Amino acid sequence: MANTAQLIRRQSSRDLYAQRSLERMEMKELRGRLVTLENGHSHRPKVMYGATNQAFEDTSPRQSSETPSKESSVEERGGFKPENGEVERESWDSKLTFLLATVGYAVGLGNVWRFPYLAQKNGGGAFLIPYFVMLAIEGIPIFYLELAIGQRLRKGAIGVWHQVSPYLGGIGISSAVVSFNVALYYNSIIAWCLFYFAQSFQAELPWSECPKKYFNNGSYTAEPECAVSSPTQYFWYRTTLQISEDINYPETFNYKIALALIVAWILVYMCMIKGIASSGKVVYVTATFPYIVLVIFFFRGITLKGMGDGLIHLFTPKWQRILDPVVWLEAGTQIFFSLGLAFGGLIAFSSYNPVDNNCYRDAIMVSMTNCLTSMFAGIVVFSIIGFKATMVYEKCLSERNQTLLEMFGSGYRDMVFPEAGQNITVGLNGSLTRLIMPHLPECDLQKELDNTASGTGLAFIIFTEAINQFPGAQFWSVLFFLMLFTLGIDSQFGTLEGVVTSIVDMKLFPNLRKEYLTGGICLLCCLLSMGFAHGAGSYIFLLFDMYSGNFPLLIIALFECIGISYVYGVNRFADDIEAMTGQRPGIYWLICWKYLSPLAMISILISSFAELAVEGSGYDAWISSEGDTVRKPWPVWAILLVLVLVLASVLWIPGLAICRYFGIQVIDDEERAWFPAEDLRVFHGIEPHPVTSLQTILFCTRPDGTEGCCWPGCCETDDEE
Repeated sequence: MANTAQLIRRQSSRDLYAQRSLERMEMKELRGRLVTLENGHSHRPKVMYGATNQAFEDTSPRQSSETPSKESSVEERGGFKPENGEVERESWDSKLTFLLATVGYAVGLGNVWRFPYLAQKNGGGAFLIPYFVMLAIEGIPIFYLELAIGQRLRKGAIGVWHQVSPYLGGIGISSAVVSFNVALYYNSIIAWCLFYFAQSFQAELPWSECPKKYFNNGSYTAEPECAVSSPTQYFWYRTTLQISEDINYPETFNYKIALALIVAWILVYMCMIKGIASSGKVVYVTATFPYIVLVIFFFRGITLKGMGDGLIHLFTPKWQRILDPVVWLEAGTQIFFSLGLAFGGLIAFSSYNPVDNNCYRDAIMVSMTNCLTSMFAGIVVFSIIGFKATMVYEKCLSERNQTLLEMFGSGYRDMVFPEAGQNITVGLNGSLTRLIMPHLPECDLQKELDNTASGTGLAFIIFTEAINQFPGAQFWSVLFFLMLFTLGIDSQFGTLEGVVTSIVDMKLFPNLRKEYLTGGICLLCCLLSMGFAHGAGSYIFLLFDMYSGNFPLLIIALFECIGISYVYGVNRFADDIEAMTGQRPGIYWLICWKYLSPLAMISILISSFAELAVEGSGYDAWISSEGDTVRKPWPVWAILLVLVLVLASVLWIPGLAICRYFGIQVIDDEERAWFPAEDLRVFHGIEPHPVTSLQTILFCTRPDGTEGCCWPGCCETDDEE
């Protein structure tokens, strides 16, 4: 069977790559280059990143008549670039630009408004154990995989997975479809941030108190809907969203949010108009500004009254929660989506790196930065939430004590009070008076700390309510919403870049300039996003947020691991990484890619489907008369829309495999990207590795280095004999 599979692969290689012999001749010429010497010293030409820019630590091989040491090569190398007419892929202008873009893409709104909520909900400090376990077996391995495969095959998601195997090209299309769906609704958050940012410049924040309702006689009262809820809730639901009470009845079109959406899409396009050349410069601001604001809020938060109560509430471990499967499910889900896996953006970003970039170091650095940012944001958020809860608690105690003082005098502190509604006799001013015991407010600091929302509720209701208590609230509001805007927009770059790069690599519009293609996609998204700018738009946003990414991304990442581990081969993938970085990935990473990561994702998928089947699904509709939300089930058309969103994303994976089986070619991308495999091996001094007994047991590796589980049809790279 091994020989048969080899023959199939070799025949496929001959059919697809008729220019193999010519490429090998060019590779020999490339290996024959010599270092130019002037007065005994190597001459280093002025170069650009992606070839030999000094701003990027370049470990490219440089051949000379003598075998150079690695130390001298690092200092003296001139790098290498394609020769004989081969075209080098567009590249980042510096290593720092790539790191900032990747950090900005991975660190997003979920770090600020979802992680703190999940931590306090799922055991406080104990939540960090499942969080870091899932980071180790699921988050970093898949992050590392995507950076490495993008850098190795030097294409977007569609080109990469089609090159791994023509049967797996649907993975890339699925990633592009999911990225498009997520980018479509994600910009609504940016539009809301822009709206709140603009409102923050008023002399008095419009959500600081209830608007007044005036009568004909000149008297006025607080708006009834606001009076039964709160000023921040009223401004969010009524002024910003102009929300309806049911998803089936949108009522009004929200022109303010529609205008904010148009502005948001124009800003996204302006930042992406020149591809990574323009977005790469923007990330110097968008990736660093959130950290500056978080540090400012941190120092503000630790000076607030009640800060300690908030942090104790966040980090006090509740060890019994570790045994709850839901805690592990939410930890794995948070890790997965916080890092932005399976969107195709990471693959697109890494495809613009030099062939010898240390992708392992980047994966560790960015993943840990992302997780440490989540914990730091949790400290900032809960120091301020602790302050807000303390203010509410003390106000409640003050009102309660004032009521009791008026009824019972100063001796109320030693009394046991009857239940509300009972008749009581009290002595006031020397006479007995019969009263009805009023309903006393329940003042509970712990309950206030537990009343923490996730997502938009945390950002636009709870946090704005806390900001209202600050002196100079306008300044803090401007900072906060500008931070949310920058967090959101650089994540939007990465998501949309996955779509644009995939379309470019598919050559769907070969004669269309990239800036026109990006503009067309942004215009289409802008028109479609108007569906979120009406009374029921926030409910449709919630539907997209819950279902357009969650299940499809888990399925896509599962097939990515299958593609690398069982089609491309983990041993072969390790060879590629060793050629690029000079270091072979350890056995731990290979076990994760082949076994642990797929098992974790399958467990999350099964648990999510089970939870959905048991608990059902619905949305929280705002009821103006009650000033609160009421749970309602999704209508039939919304459930059908969910099915369309999920199936339109994942059916590409089996669909393209079936088409390929019957000889129908959907993706026309057989061109190999330039990759000097032999030069890299010579430079790093890599020798063939003997197959160990552990590899044979764990990965079914044969004595010749091939893997027994690999399928026919996977690609033959240029470095194979």
